[in-house]
Amino acid sequence: MAAEGWIWRWGWGRRCPGRPGLPGPGPGPTTPLLLFLLLGPVVADITDGNSEHLKREHSLIKPYQGVGSSSMPLWDFQGSTILTSQYVRLTPDERSKEGSIWNHQPCFLKDWEMHVHFKVHGSGKKNLHGDGIALWYTRDRLVPGPVFGSKDNFHGLAIFLDTYPNDETTERVFPYISVMVNNGSLSYDHSKDGRWTELAGCTADFRNRDHDTFLAVRYSRGRLTVMTDLEDKNEWKNCIDITGVRLPTGYYFGASAGTGDLSDNHDIISMKLFQLMVEHTPDEENIDWTKIEPSVNFLKSPKEAEHGYASLCPHRSPGPVNKRRKRSPQASGTLDSGRSVHNELEKRRRAQLKRCLEELKQQMPLGADCARYTTLSLLRWARMHIQVCGSPPQNLLLATTRLRSHRWTRL
Repeated sequence: MAAEGWIWRWGWGRRCPGRPGLPGPGPGPTTPLLLFLLLGPVVADITDGNSEHLKREHSLIKPYQGVGSSSMPLWDFQGSTILTSQYVRLTPDERSKEGSIWNHQPCFLKDWEMHVHFKVHGSGKKNLHGDGIALWYTRDRLVPGPVFGSKDNFHGLAIFLDTYPNDETTERVFPYISVMVNNGSLSYDHSKDGRWTELAGCTADFRNRDHDTFLAVRYSRGRLTVMTDLEDKNEWKNCIDITGVRLPTGYYFGASAGTGDLSDNHDIISMKLFQLMVEHTPDEENIDWTKIEPSVNFLKSPKEAEHGYASLCPHRSPGPVNKRRKRSPQASGTLDSGRSVHNELEKRRRAQLKRCLEELKQQMPLGADCARYTTLSLLRWARMHIQVCGSPPQNLLLATTRLRSHRWTRL
């Protein structure tokens, strides 16, 4: 692949037609480092040393075959989807449309990366457009439904590129990208923009851009990473980074979109799947990956999402309550384990806040430090930084905005 112009530095890079050898984002000055700290864990170790191979049987690439027909090799589409020589339009800029496109072949790769070239555009003004695109890796395919044109209670992975805020009380800035993993037991709540079942998300201004917009989804050894390239800089920007995700093999890739009372054009230009050459332990190799249940080692409950934290324990549906039953020693041990996990999560929060604040203090000192790094004192310190940085220099504007929108430091 190197001959075709792939160079990977510090984890991510993108092959750009006509510009071979374009590097990904490398180490830079303090401000880029600060942005990485604020946005989440740096993905520098994900791709280093791995080889990437395009899997054409799972890729949608121009020139398309079957233009003007109702099907194409390796891909099926349904609903309002139309195939042109330049793009696959899932929905036109019209009300009450649904469309999708799905790969014929189930994917049996344990480690993969999908690059999606897409475009969302239309005549609607701000917050007068909708609804968005969903990217899928699921057990079932070609099943229409209410979730961006596809079925609810799905099995697998979904990445939602949502352009319309249905929840009037939300503090999110739209368009918004979010991730959901489902074993069929969870339902996507449109009225809350999927907040209760969202694993992670980020604001991403991808609508009505004059240049190409890209999204990359990487899954490797339980780590799910979503990156965007929306600024025409040929660089990936971190959006989502989650560990502990378990996805089976043998599922299907697809994309869908839907419109309601508001509308947009939702176009897919390409979907390129790359195999990641990653070594697995003998125990991992002996696992029947087709039998794995989609899961993640933490899922937010509505109460936890409301208060801004998530349990790291596996999500279980509540069973019948028996008030007379005494707590067994095993159950007591489970509670102790959950308590220790919560304490570990608190430590991680404090460490993340401390890193962000230390970087900000180097550029804008606020005086003496708080004596003790408790969670409460760190939150107060963060709010103090946000208030002082009301009119920051340009090089601090993005950093301050990210800290302001952090779910633990909202004013």
